[in-house]
Amino acid sequence: MAEHDLRAQGWQPRQTPGFMATAGPLWTRREGDGWAYGVWVQAPHLNPAGLMHGGALLTLVDHALSTVAWQASERTPCLTLQLDTHFMAAVLPDTFVEVRAQLSHRTRGLLFLRGRASVGEQTVLQAQAVLKIAGPSRPDV
Repeated sequence: MAEHDLRAQGWQPRQTPGFMATAGPLWTRREGDGWAYGVWVQAPHLNPAGLMHGGALLTLVDHALSTVAWQASERTPCLTLQLDTHFMAAVLPDTFVEVRAQLSHRTRGLLFLRGRASVGEQTVLQAQAVLKIAGPSRPDV
């Protein structure tokens, strides 16, 4: 798959500030009411074994979960309190890894999410997370 193939499928590269700018480039695609996030795995993402570094994959997953939490909290910053992950398969270089995340449950100050990273149809990581809404909680939530 090449960059023009990603664009043809609706993916767009995103310029992000901070750490994610060094962990990408990040690609996004609108899917219904949500978003999908992806990274084209290249040399900077690899571990010494030549596979996608687990930390790089976790960064992508945490970013996706945090962005969904940010949207669910009406664009209030959220802090990751807990991130449970299960690595299911290795990610090879020159592949495109995609992440989708969903809000499972919320309380007044916490958001519970789950996420899935995949290459094509193959799940490479599953995650569950708890994020704390960092701003003031709204009384009606």
